[in-house]
Amino acid sequence: MLYSPFASLFLLFLPLCKWINDNNGENGGENSENSRQNIESDWRGAPGRWFSMDRGIEQRGDYGVGWGLPAMAVPHRGSVGVSWFILCYPLLWFASKKKRGKVARRILVTGGTVFVSKYIARYFADLGEQVVVLNRNTKEQLEGVAVIEADRHALGNVLSGQHFDAVIDVTAYNAQDVDDLAHALDAASFDTYVMISSSAVYPTTNLQPFVENGRLGLNSKHEVWGQYSEGKVAAERAVLEQIANAYIIRPPYLYGPMNNIYREAFVFDCADAERAFRLPGDGKMRLQFFHVRDLCRFIDVIIAQQPQQHVFNVGNPELVSVREWVELCYRAAGKPLECVAVHNVPQRSFFPFYDYQYELDVRAQRELMPETTPLAEGLRESYAWYSAHRNEVVPKPYMKFIDEELPAAPASVR
Repeated sequence: MLYSPFASLFLLFLPLCKWINDNNGENGGENSENSRQNIESDWRGAPGRWFSMDRGIEQRGDYGVGWGLPAMAVPHRGSVGVSWFILCYPLLWFASKKKRGKVARRILVTGGTVFVSKYIARYFADLGEQVVVLNRNTKEQLEGVAVIEADRHALGNVLSGQHFDAVIDVTAYNAQDVDDLAHALDAASFDTYVMISSSAVYPTTNLQPFVENGRLGLNSKHEVWGQYSEGKVAAERAVLEQIANAYIIRPPYLYGPMNNIYREAFVFDCADAERAFRLPGDGKMRLQFFHVRDLCRFIDVIIAQQPQQHVFNVGNPELVSVREWVELCYRAAGKPLECVAVHNVPQRSFFPFYDYQYELDVRAQRELMPETTPLAEGLRESYAWYSAHRNEVVPKPYMKFIDEELPAAPASVR
């Protein structure tokens, strides 16, 4: 079937064909017959059949100019117009292809209603891709995406017969999550599978920065990440065992618009209230971040380039201290920072990060995607989004603890 823009161009081209025919065909006076004889002599077309649209009847006629092609589907029987059309057909086809641009990819995203999965779905939909989200349809859905309503643990045949250029699995937290989706995908087809894992798969005792081929799993009962780490390790193993052409991405702390986790939002609230910020210890513990948009960009790179390496750490190459991060958050809110150091109090009681410093080796990521969003820029975006969507973030009781418990704690204004 011809593409419609091409058909339109063809209709526009018909008058030119008619003009050429009128000046070279049967209506061209004595030159017409000479032209006809010259054509027969030069191109030696064999007798054939042609259709005269102006007469609406089929007649015996000559093959057209060049390559012995029949003079069909033109206003007059002159063969020159047909040849012009045949010559221009590839150009018109190419023009229609250029106008259409690339063919949209069909991408399945598990989740699609909360932070990372929501942002990923929005990102690829804005690129013009056909995004399908898989969730239970219990939350508000994004506009411009298709929804498959199902629990990933009871998928049945909802994916049967479907094809996806990529599957982006954001909600795989344990082996069972992977098993159930992999079983459903057996009845479908896909080109690339990407699992969003976590830096929590690395034991705290590994040498830092953590490398992709380092040891995985817990090494004591007092690990920082606990069951979350165990589940992600098991999920990764299930992916590599069951799913062909699978990629695994291990990010550090993700941030950016749509973040419903009360991290930077907590600092923004403190800044907006012009509170002195309670800083854990000396504030020198370092943190590694990655903008959720950069995560999407890297996923796109993987889908497009299909690198030989299949497990990647991702993150900003630069780490920042807690104090620097808090200061950038206050600056994004347009407020000056005053810090109060807090000692000998469990950090997670009043601060959104564990008392644990780590660093990921992201050299492989930077080879494929050298540029990342500067943290200051990303936090400004985060503050702008949070200012307009405060109701989408559920606060934790950090401020309540600070107001009721910390006055008695040792503290010093710095």
